[in-house]
Amino acid sequence: MVHKVQYYETDRMGVTHHSNYVRWMEEARIELMDRMGFPYIKMEEEGIIVPVKSLRVDYLKPCTFGDEVEIETHITDFNGVVITMSYEMRVKDESVCKAASEHVFLDRNGKFVRMKRVMPEFCAAVEKETGA
Repeated sequence: MVHKVQYYETDRMGVTHHSNYVRWMEEARIELMDRMGFPYIKMEEEGIIVPVKSLRVDYLKPCTFGDEVEIETHITDFNGVVITMSYEMRVKDESVCKAASEHVFLDRNGKFVRMKRVMPEFCAAVEKETGA
């Protein structure tokens, strides 16, 4: 996916505020889930929520207004309850940020969901996406 840096995403120095990278990660993650056939809205309709468990973000080079940031997203680990995604953001083929996020699958009561039992078709889509 490509995100064009907006003026409101920058600070007084003209540099993209660090919090925006996390928002872009979410946009890319949602796009990946959509592409896999499991949009967040579908998951929520099925009673499954997918909150963030952890984030790691390494800022390598600043982005500025007007930059086109290419965001590559991959599923790097999935154990049926926790999914880990990695992100690389590039401007003109130069890496500007590398990040990872972990998410847990929960029901509406906050209890862990074993996706293999509840939604095996999602597990199959993850396998297809990762080539596992």
